Amino acid sequence: MAETNIAKLDEYGLLHAAGEDARAFLHAQLTNDVEHLRPGQARFAGWCSAKGRLLATFLVVPYSGGFLLQLSLDLVPAVAKRLSMFVLRSKVKITDATALWTQFGIWRPAAGEPMAVTEQDGLITVGIDPGRQLLLAADPSGGRFSANVPAQDWALAEIRAGRARIALATQDQFVPQMVNLELAGGVDFRKGCYPGQEIVARAQYRGAVKRRMVRLRGDALQPGQDLYSDDQPGQPSGMVVNAAGDEALGVLQTGALEARAAIRAQPGAAPFEILPLPYSS
Repeated sequence: MAETNIAKLDEYGLLHAAGEDARAFLHAQLTNDVEHLRPGQARFAGWCSAKGRLLATFLVVPYSGGFLLQLSLDLVPAVAKRLSMFVLRSKVKITDATALWTQFGIWRPAAGEPMAVTEQDGLITVGIDPGRQLLLAADPSGGRFSANVPAQDWALAEIRAGRARIALATQDQFVPQMVNLELAGGVDFRKGCYPGQEIVARAQYRGAVKRRMVRLRGDALQPGQDLYSDDQPGQPSGMVVNAAGDEALGVLQTGALEARAAIRAQPGAAPFEILPLPYSS
């Protein structure tokens, strides 16, 4: 890649949470600690149903105007509406801010500290990984930047980092541990209650997670697509979470993984190669 490459991230949307109770509200709704989130520090988190299933995954970004929540674009209208239903008497407003910002993924040799947030002149920069940053540009600030690589390059980097992005095709399918959200820093088991918290905690402490996410390489896949393992022929044993190029994140039954069974897109298809993830290799 060139020294600085830029991808325009059109598959992501943004919600804006503002008001004097915004921090407390998000803390009570999300799987991670927002109450003690320092200025200048972003955090991954999930939002669950009462049954502990993920309705969305967020990158929570504090800034001078409140909080921005990055999520899959196809979830923005429904999540904004449903999340607003829990506001009740809290002094917080949840709005769709997607059109107010342009999102870019930037590769830089010295991208700074992961999860560090800086804000200047209508630009918010978030460290994602060493060498990668998310840039949120308040329009028309986005005109200062020009993409020179496809968004798929960013999606592939996220797959290799092992970060699941819940989309419409995978909404309400997984408890956080199934997509390794706690391993990716998106769950705080010491914080107070949130929707589905009891189920998420029980899964963690009673060993009830029977599915886990792995990285796959092989035929092109789509989010929500079924996966099959040779130890259970004829019935799905997993689901694709995200995909880019010939790589994907897929949730599979732990029994199939322990048995080292071949994983396929359909019975009889070529098996996938299972690749390491940075937090479980």
